[in-house]
Amino acid sequence: MALTLQELVELTGGTLLCGDPAAAFHGISSLDLASARDVSFLGNPKYVTQFQKSQAGACLIEPGMGGAPAGMALVEVENPTMAFSAVIQHFAQQEPPFVAGVDPRAMIDPTASFDPEKVRVHAGAVIMAGAVIGDGSEIYPNAVIGRSVVIGRDCLIYQNVSIRERCVLGDRVVLQPGAVIGADGFGYEFSAGKHQKIPQVGIVELENDVEVGANTTIDRARFGKTLIGEGTKIDNLVQIGHNVQIGKHCLVIALTGIAGSSKLGNYVTCAAQVGIAGHLEVGDKAVLAARSGVTHDLPGGAVYLGNPAQTMKQELKVMALQRRLPKLIEDVKELKRRLDAGAE
Repeated sequence: MALTLQELVELTGGTLLCGDPAAAFHGISSLDLASARDVSFLGNPKYVTQFQKSQAGACLIEPGMGGAPAGMALVEVENPTMAFSAVIQHFAQQEPPFVAGVDPRAMIDPTASFDPEKVRVHAGAVIMAGAVIGDGSEIYPNAVIGRSVVIGRDCLIYQNVSIRERCVLGDRVVLQPGAVIGADGFGYEFSAGKHQKIPQVGIVELENDVEVGANTTIDRARFGKTLIGEGTKIDNLVQIGHNVQIGKHCLVIALTGIAGSSKLGNYVTCAAQVGIAGHLEVGDKAVLAARSGVTHDLPGGAVYLGNPAQTMKQELKVMALQRRLPKLIEDVKELKRRLDAGAE
């Protein structure tokens, strides 16, 4: 579906800086691959050089950005990345509209509770005894909804998701394929010469607007609940241990592992491959850079790096000193050689 420049301005709420409002565009692309038929965007200063060389017919830019190639139409917006999302939705193939109904090939316990005229259940899904599903939710093929699970309104439970017994999901929760919610926590006590399993009888609760990535696992609590706060987004291949509490609007990125009973405040960011040991606290608005290893409590409002994690300023000093080590070693060797020569 073509999009005129004027329609682009209206779609993004931007301001037309230059270009023919009647010009039409037929697709989207990155700055380096775009043609004159495409719309692109500059959302990161890292790509200014690509912007200056781009063949894109139109580009979304932030206020004050200059250096555009001749002939490129420009639309100024406050946030090019977010504005471009609207353009993507315009051109992308849309998901089929929500249509309620239960596929006869689904397996549903008669004690499960939901309105079949307001919920969609696909073939192969399993809904066990006592489960409750809110209006507007969709259960995709081969998802398993355990006993007495509660799912809120307008949730998306994608293929091969498993939600174990008694776990609770708020409204508009999204579980990507393969996510496992409520598996037993990893709890064992060494006794009588072997590792004895400690019962895991709690639940997992995901508050409203939480999204969980593909093949991510969130373990049920030993008792009480593992809690993921409202609006938190969890990437693929993340492991969250039993009784962990994550605050509201956090970001937990791929391959992060959070051990049991640790607590994250609100607006915390864990970049890729962060490891957090058990029974620790990370304060509000802390940022843990990639591969940080958290071994002690961290106050909020700071950026941390390294293993063990410390403030970025401290860690950068350590890294600078480490780079100087080869020269320091050579200097020590030279000093020793001179001392040995003097002793002779």
